[in-house]
Amino acid sequence: MSRAVINKLDSHHIQVEGELNLATAPVLVQTMLDQFPLTGSEVHIDLMGVTRSDSAGLALLVEWLRQAERQDITLRFHNLPGQLREIARVSDLLPLLPLA
Repeated sequence: MSRAVINKLDSHHIQVEGELNLATAPVLVQTMLDQFPLTGSEVHIDLMGVTRSDSAGLALLVEWLRQAERQDITLRFHNLPGQLREIARVSDLLPLLPLA
């Protein structure tokens, strides 16, 4: 069974742990939105705890970016796992991800 957790460390730092895949992505979209701070902020998302991902995980990151943009929030992804980085690279989406 796939499992993923979002931990809000403070108002501008969030940590993601577990698997980012088709099973976890739908719940994580809303869970992350509930963690976003006020409009006009910058949020750092640490992905070091991600153990496994697939293309749905990449789609999840893109959706978080879309939602953040709608709320005038800037996202920065930290510690993008190799598996996600490679999927983003072959999909030509790596330049779109705001990596710290």
